[in-house]
Order: sequence, then structure tokens, then C-alpha cells
Amino acid sequence: MRIRYVLHNAYGAGGTVRTVVNQANALCGAHDVEVASVYRSRERPVFPLDPRVRLVTLTGLREDGARWTDPKGENSRLMRKTRWFRNRLPHGHDFRYKRWDPAVDAAVIRYFRAQHRGILVTTRPGLNLLSAYFAPRRLVRVAQEHMNLGAYKPGLRAAMLRAYPRLSAVCVLTRADLAAYREALGTRVRVERIPNGIPPRAPAPDRARTRTVLAAGRLGPQKGFDLLIDAFRTVHERHPGWQLAIFGDGRLRARLTEQIEDRGLTCCVHLRGLTRHLDRELGAASIFALSSRYEGLPMVLLEAMAAAVPVVAFDCPTGPAEIVVDGRNGLLVTAEDTAALAEGICRLIEDGGAREAMGRAARDTSERYAMPAVARQWEQLFADLACA
Repeated sequence: MRIRYVLHNAYGAGGTVRTVVNQANALCGAHDVEVASVYRSRERPVFPLDPRVRLVTLTGLREDGARWTDPKGENSRLMRKTRWFRNRLPHGHDFRYKRWDPAVDAAVIRYFRAQHRGILVTTRPGLNLLSAYFAPRRLVRVAQEHMNLGAYKPGLRAAMLRAYPRLSAVCVLTRADLAAYREALGTRVRVERIPNGIPPRAPAPDRARTRTVLAAGRLGPQKGFDLLIDAFRTVHERHPGWQLAIFGDGRLRARLTEQIEDRGLTCCVHLRGLTRHLDRELGAASIFALSSRYEGLPMVLLEAMAAAVPVVAFDCPTGPAEIVVDGRNGLLVTAEDTAALAEGICRLIEDGGAREAMGRAARDTSERYAMPAVARQWEQLFADLACA
């Protein structure tokens, strides 16, 4: 099969990018796989692609609309002026595409129309909407949804529900989302649940766990690191020898740095930036904290569990409650309740036996999300759709 994935920015470090890279790497041994990136933010991708997967960039632009070759902070394109105006097309409801850049739209549509057969997989609402309205019907067009339906603003949600019946299928990550999308879309389009998959891990050498609580994700409002930092103030008061390491980058870095300083936590809370070795960092951590305000099915949570790290997670919509069995492989606490999050972290710090037992159970849970099994689900879906 010819499989074409389209990402907003394949060079980024988010969970959607990691998920798609994992899928592409798992399928490229038996199929012709290509990843197309609308934008490009760095010299090479954060997550390594198998050499058999082709990576193409559709625009040669950064996300701000500047040419890739422009010095950072400069924009030599005359077309940049179009971005002053709101994008009135349906996909303009997606905040990533809210500004008008007809050259970008044209490049994406041109790529769609150049595909003469096979599977076209788009990976966020704006791209899904473009596929619904402009991709040729000769293609099997699959929309991947990496976020729960309720997290989208009303205008975007309405645009999605109007357009998605034009697609071949919509794929979601959780059972809760499967029910929500099926209720909203009815029988007008096929809706399937295929969870994120964890690629095979090389056997890790036994290492002593450090007194570290680890968190990871984009430094934006969704991930709730501001809530985690506030919670860790209580943790630090009770257990001053423990550290919090937050991996990731994003637009809230300066604000979070200021918050850490204001709370007097510079000695124990560290923004560690991007890493290409998260597996190694998870292998040394003792606890993983997930403080998100909302999620799809958090990839990094699955990775932490695969590394036998017990988790303390907000019971946010959606994902954590589908993976974490409270008291068995981790702890679920009330969403956005910083006191409960702090108490959960302290509970695992204070009970080493429970921490180890939950870590072992977490690793057992993660086996259900092993990439070979998940890849077979994708292959079966693609084959069914191609024969329909």
C-alpha cells in the first residue's frame, strides 16, 4: 500500500508527531510510506524516521510564514501580509490555520491532488477539513483525531461535523472519544478507535532510580505545568530532596521560569528543554506526573509506563482514566486539583514498595499498546477501506 501521512510540522516535538513517526516507522517495512510536513521548524526532525520513510516539506516555511532560509525573526515574503487577515475557509477554525496564507493552502491541496492512489492520512482538524473538501475521492482519506471532541471550540467542532462525513474514516484514540464521535456523526462516516502505539524498546540496563519526578510535553496551557509547579511546592516542603524535571519547549517557557522563581523552587524544579533521549530520562526517574487540562491519549504517559515508571495523573478528558487503574499501575487524582496532585506524588515518594509495584503493573499495562499490535490494526483498517 501507498500511505501518505500529512503533519502540520513533522520537525516538532509534540505527541502527535511522535505518534505518526512511530506509525510510519512500523509500517514502512511492508508499505510505501511518506510523511509530508506543511511547515518546518528546524534542520532535522526531533524524532528519528526510519530511512525507508520519505520526508517531504510542502512549503519550506516556518510556522510564522517566513521562509526557512530567512534569519530568525525576519520575514522576506510579500505573501506574509495575507496573514494579517483571518482565514475564512472552514479549516481556519483550527487555531494553527486561523491566519490566511493562500500559498500554504495551495501547496497542501496540490500535494493531495498529486496522489493518484493509496491512503491519505491527515492528522489535525485543519488538515482533515482540507482533505474532506479538496483531496481526490480516488484516495482513501483517513482523518486522525489526536484530541478529544469536547476540547475543540464550537466553531471548529461544527466545521468538523459538517465535513467529516465526506471522508473514508475518522480514527480516534479512546473509547470515550469513539462514543462521542459516533454520537455526533452517526452512521454518516466510519469511526474507529486505534490507540497510540509504543515502539519496541531495547532492553534497558538496570539503573538505580533517582529521586526525580518527571513530566514532559509542550510548554503550553494544555499540559498544565503551571499547576504541576504549584503542586510541587507542597512536595518540596515535605520532601526537599526530590526534584521535578520538565522536558519540552514552547511559548510559556518564560512564564513558567518566572513562576518557578516566584515560588522559590529554582533549587528543585528544572525546565530541561527538548531531549532526543526521553527513554533514558524515564529509565532514571521514579515518578511520572501528568498535569494536563485535557488530552487525547497521551503518548508520553504510555512511554512512562513502558519504562516501569508509576504515574500520578489528573483525571482529565480524555485518556488517563483509560490507561491508569487508580492504585494499581498509578494514581488518578481530580483534574486541576493541585493539592490532590501534590498528595498523590507525596504518597508515592513515601511508599517505595507501592511505587515499585505500580511501576511493574504499569509496564504490564503498556504491553497492550505495543506498536506491532497497533500497526496490525492500522493495516487491517487500511485494507478494509481500500476494498470498500
